Amino acid sequence: QVQLVESGGGLVQAGGSLRLSCAASGRTFSMYTMAWFRQPPGKQRELVATISSLGRTNYADSVKGRFTISRDNAKNVLYLQMNSLKPEDTGVYYCTARNSWDTDYGYWGQGTQVTVSS
Repeated sequence: QVQLVESGGGLVQAGGSLRLSCAASGRTFSMYTMAWFRQPPGKQRELVATISSLGRTNYADSVKGRFTISRDNAKNVLYLQMNSLKPEDTGVYYCTARNSWDTDYGYWGQGTQVTVSS
């Protein structure tokens, strides 16, 4: 099992940057595939970025070139560096984890609010 706690959200102007962090408990953090999801106001939750246990990354088209997902397995922390933020990036951002053999993300943080003003 793993417990996830996000931090780093806030209010930022369009064009600005934020870095989200996700602290994970447990000794097997390095073995999990990690991801960031977000839920814009009034919309469904969507996948933003993933990173495998080997560090392979994938991004939603809407954030490619602007967001970077990374992990520090020694510190049990997942990051999301967000640059050139747009108002449409506004939403609650969730840190998630799944075992490599699972298809569903079974572990979720409580979420952190990101608001981008125009």
